[in-house]
Amino acid sequence: MKLPELFEGILVRRYKRFLADVITKDGEQLTVHCPNTGSMTGCAVPDSRVYYSISDNAKRKYPGTLEFVESEHGLVSVNTGRANTLVGEGLTSGYIEALQAYTEIKPEIKIPEGDGRFDFLASLGERRAYVEVKSVTLHIEGTQGAFPDSVSARAGKHVNALVRRVEAGDRGVLIFCAQHTGLGRIRPAHEIDPQYAQALKEAIAKGVEVLAYGCVTDLKTMTLGAQLEFSLT
Repeated sequence: MKLPELFEGILVRRYKRFLADVITKDGEQLTVHCPNTGSMTGCAVPDSRVYYSISDNAKRKYPGTLEFVESEHGLVSVNTGRANTLVGEGLTSGYIEALQAYTEIKPEIKIPEGDGRFDFLASLGERRAYVEVKSVTLHIEGTQGAFPDSVSARAGKHVNALVRRVEAGDRGVLIFCAQHTGLGRIRPAHEIDPQYAQALKEAIAKGVEVLAYGCVTDLKTMTLGAQLEFSLT
């Protein structure tokens, strides 16, 4: 994935969920859009070095978008939408080995008999694999990362929807995309959302598959990285 041109700044604060103030290299304070619904624990520390993009869409109230934050443990892509793009490219290119057999990849598929959408449907004839993607930015310790970084009822609903797909005879696949370059292992954040951790444990027992991948970036391009270790604990 080619990234938009990025500009360097210093984070002042992240607030109102979708806003952040940064100091530009010219010393001006700029309010930018923050495309992340989570708490961004460890990724919103004041005085952190950040990178933001500028949109040429004149209709946007805030043309700037916060893209990356340099944390103590690695560079973090805080734009959660990038995770879907990375996984989508991994699916269509065959990079994700567990799903290489599927020749047709469709994004944003309505959840059968349920509200909302899955991120992807991979299919080959009558064979179907429903895929849900979650962006991981929470660093715990060492190279350990976890999801979610705040209680997420929506994430739990997606897990239960994947279980229903498995029970219907399809594959249900959850892919954790670590957008934090310091992460090498992923687990559910049971200390933050124990209900999600329990739901995921039960889903795996019922046949839901879980994969985890890292990402690689030079701030000009971004690609899906190596497969990471996933464990429930």
